[in-house]
Amino acid sequence: MREKELILKTLKQVADAIVNFWGRRCEVAVHDLTQLDKSLVYVAGEVTKRQPGSPITDLVVRALRKHGDRVQDLLSYRTVARDGRILKSSTFFFRGENGKVIGALCVNLDTTEFMNAIQFVETFIRTNDGTGPNHRETFASSVSETIQSLVGQIIAEIGKQPSTMSKEERVQFIKTLEGRGVFLIKGAVDQVAAITGVSKFTVYSYLQKIRANHAVSVD
Repeated sequence: MREKELILKTLKQVADAIVNFWGRRCEVAVHDLTQLDKSLVYVAGEVTKRQPGSPITDLVVRALRKHGDRVQDLLSYRTVARDGRILKSSTFFFRGENGKVIGALCVNLDTTEFMNAIQFVETFIRTNDGTGPNHRETFASSVSETIQSLVGQIIAEIGKQPSTMSKEERVQFIKTLEGRGVFLIKGAVDQVAAITGVSKFTVYSYLQKIRANHAVSVD
């Protein structure tokens, strides 16, 4: 058996073992890094809903481009699934005897419900310390950080991740974002769409209705 096939076979067994241990909120993907356009050869779990034959992620491409075969494991970073769920991810690289990177094992843990639980508990331990959401200030280095900070504050107040909200709750969430001025920032619609797990056209639709209702109430 060739070296690559042996490594990938072993990684598939490890993937099954990890998912069996962590349960349905965990997914482990095995990648063949000798064919990046269709690197995904095996998936245990269904967190991201990907299928074998899918390409490698942009994060791994950037890491390989920058470091090549000297690339280091990427540990405990935050990612967002296509439906808006918050994941904690790690990517481990595996090499052959010649030191060249052959495969990768990517672990994705869906932390959305855990975050909901934390925010629920925080409502019982929160105290009035004289500061509220209007007194917070984030010194961001990018527009994306500013939007993320504003959205994060509102999510914390609501105590529920957007990906687990009903349609009515999601509309109210967008309405709150609109009231805080989030959509005054260029690019906010795209970023909010990604966070909530809906298309930007859906966000625009919600905004149109919200703004129309506001105009009527003002008149």
